[in-house]
Amino acid sequence: MTKTVAIIDYGMGNVGSVVNALAFLRVPVLVTRDAQEIRRASHIILPGVGAFGEGIHNLQKFGLIPILQEAVGMGKPFLGICLGMQLLASSGEEGGVHEGLGFIPGRVRRFQVDEAKVRIPHIGWNDVSPKGNAFLFKNVSPLIFYFVHSFHLVPQDKDVVSATCNYGEEFVVAVEKGSVFGVQFHPEKSQKSGLAVLTNFLNYA
Repeated sequence: MTKTVAIIDYGMGNVGSVVNALAFLRVPVLVTRDAQEIRRASHIILPGVGAFGEGIHNLQKFGLIPILQEAVGMGKPFLGICLGMQLLASSGEEGGVHEGLGFIPGRVRRFQVDEAKVRIPHIGWNDVSPKGNAFLFKNVSPLIFYFVHSFHLVPQDKDVVSATCNYGEEFVVAVEKGSVFGVQFHPEKSQKSGLAVLTNFLNYA
């Protein structure tokens, strides 16, 4: 089966760098908000930089939520990156409480750290600790990735957690639930290790 990746175009940034990473991996890419193109794709990536409320509003505005729900219901491999991972949650607390996609039950909250000692947003490289047989991290080395965020996902079910990180507190940086994956870091900006994570995702079928 030929792989084609639909990158969801909902106006929330970092699409270009994801396209470039997948081009490096020689994978056909469509940046789209068209339901038929999303249906035809083998894999779906929901990237994103910015606030939870604006992100979910844009998904609603462009009528994308039903087709994303349909794709996940069919078991199509789905990867949320940064804000895209956060939008997988049931709710987010950035700028008021907003309902999320609910693919990964849980809430997105701000770091609960002493901000006099720990700089928020969390920007830069950090070590990641995979859990068990985390699919996205198979044969990935070094386990260091690039982050830019102030909020993170707290899943209800600890069994979906596939990796954590420490930045003033331990927090979840990756989730896996069936064919749904999420990473808080930016694989497209994380050099060799990030490309390895994207390759693992593309190999999920």
